Amino acid sequence: MKALVYQGPGQKDWIEKDKPTILKPTDVIVKITKTTICGTDLHILKGDVPAVTPGRTLGHEGVGIVEEVGAAVANFKPGDAVLISCVTSCGKCANCKRGLYSHCDDGGWILGHLIDGTQAEYVRIPHGDNSLYPIPEGADEEALVMLSDIMPTGFEIGVQYGRVKPGDTVAIVGAGPVGMSVLLTAQFYSPGRIVMIDMDPARLALARQFGATDTIQVGSEDVVAKVMEMTGGLGVDVAIEAVGVPATFDTCQKIVSAGGSIANVGVHGKPVELHIEELWIKNINISMGLVNTNTTPMLLKTLGTGKVDPSKLVTHRFGLNEMLAAYEVFGNAAREKAMKVILSA
Repeated sequence: MKALVYQGPGQKDWIEKDKPTILKPTDVIVKITKTTICGTDLHILKGDVPAVTPGRTLGHEGVGIVEEVGAAVANFKPGDAVLISCVTSCGKCANCKRGLYSHCDDGGWILGHLIDGTQAEYVRIPHGDNSLYPIPEGADEEALVMLSDIMPTGFEIGVQYGRVKPGDTVAIVGAGPVGMSVLLTAQFYSPGRIVMIDMDPARLALARQFGATDTIQVGSEDVVAKVMEMTGGLGVDVAIEAVGVPATFDTCQKIVSAGGSIANVGVHGKPVELHIEELWIKNINISMGLVNTNTTPMLLKTLGTGKVDPSKLVTHRFGLNEMLAAYEVFGNAAREKAMKVILSA
């Protein structure tokens, strides 16, 4: 089969590789029909995730058709259409029992990280019964790919951890795919105002279409001064970091109100400076984390009812064998006006 393989920082190849096989009775082999590229994949290619070693197939998102199941798999059979979760869950360990699937003793975020991932023609999914979801008949597969990772990530780590409430003023720093997912799912809680902050005017215009009430363009406006002006000097109730660089986290520290929350969603490859000397007295909450995907069933329901339509995030489409071209577009998102790319087999 063909797969996108990490060969070290800055190096990747679309090459021939052995098709995965059943290694444990709980495994499922899935033939990929649609997959995508994540900002985390770009962090890996920069060398920000040293646990990813050369030879690893990247990717942790996608949908496909079950090809083969292990002897212990009860919920799926060959031919079933499935959504692949970015987080693998055994369902039995202490962390899984409390819904902390991202820290499963025999799983967590392992696809495209510690084991081969979904940017390939086939993928092995450990603990298939707990790590796959049946695709509802007639569902939009492109929209479903967004439910592998970015939608639950934005919702759980941004909206839920940020404790968004009705009437809140929410600032989202970073209008990439995850920031947009935060924007879409924050509206479940009817915040009074959602401010999207980014450098790219095209992304800010798209954010307006998705429900942002206000936008601030980094570089053309003083972000902190503008936020304080908009909030009467109070700051925002919830500041959500969705980029993963020190400057954006610092912006969140400066714009959060007393009694507010900072929710860090971005993947950071470098240390950030925590201004605890200023923040301790403001009674704020700071949160961060890796998505657990325990909200995926609920998000599947919202997709089915039309409450949210993540397919709007798809801007570019490629064939699976055009993986390198897709990376070129996604890696130059501002130039290409790219949000999310879909690769179809």
